[in-house]
Amino acid sequence: MPKAFLVDTTRCTACRGCQLACKEWHDLPANETKQRGSHQNPPDLNPNNYKIVRFHEHLDKQGNVVWNFFPDQCRHCVTPICVDVADMAVPGAMIKDPKTGAVLVTDKIRKLSEQDMADVIHACPYNIPRYDKVKKTLAKCDMCSDRIAAGMLPACVKTCPTGAMVFGERDEILAQAQADAAAEEAKAIRVQAREDAQADVRRLKEEAQAQAAKILTDAQAAAESSRRKVMEETQHQVKELVSAAAEKLVLSSDSAAFDQFLELAGKGEDGDAS
Repeated sequence: MPKAFLVDTTRCTACRGCQLACKEWHDLPANETKQRGSHQNPPDLNPNNYKIVRFHEHLDKQGNVVWNFFPDQCRHCVTPICVDVADMAVPGAMIKDPKTGAVLVTDKIRKLSEQDMADVIHACPYNIPRYDKVKKTLAKCDMCSDRIAAGMLPACVKTCPTGAMVFGERDEILAQAQADAAAEEAKAIRVQAREDAQADVRRLKEEAQAQAAKILTDAQAAAESSRRKVMEETQHQVKELVSAAAEKLVLSSDSAAFDQFLELAGKGEDGDAS
């Protein structure tokens, strides 16, 4: 039965063990590279790299740097257009193994012209095949067909330490992918529900704090208004009492008592002012 790869990007740590295992198993030479501002290295697929871990770096809503990783290689399509395009130039130049589903390049590929090679490369929807100018062939993942024939896993899958890559019968892989997707969706729903609940709690807390602050402000304003009103009423009453007492003393013939009253009234006003 056809085989298939399952790549769980949530488990990929970009260790690039799969990338190196592929190079070692296929005895591919190293590439001379340089730092280009990204940890993705080499920068793209090439005849010496059938597999590459791609880095996508961006900022999230909080301004934090987020890395997304993806092990990129031939998808071994169910209906590979590259095989059809190659067949139009040289039949059998590329084949799809009916037993494993692997899309393979054969020795007949060397009969293709460079233009034919370019047509095959451009036909791939994932931009995977690379032209090897030295060997005059197309370079791409071959699903480690020799390892599969020996009952082993592809080198990349065998090497992956986190289980980000799984390989097996296509029907089983599809079922696992659907189960994993359902689990991730349920997890996302739980996370969103928790975030919504936390947001509601924060909103209610802020509203309660704002309401409490308003009540306190209103109470302070009311207390201040009441205090001023009492002071004004008290001052008014004092003035009325002083005025009434003064009138009585003026009518009195006791000038000494009147002078004493004025002295005491002056001290009282000074005391209020202090």
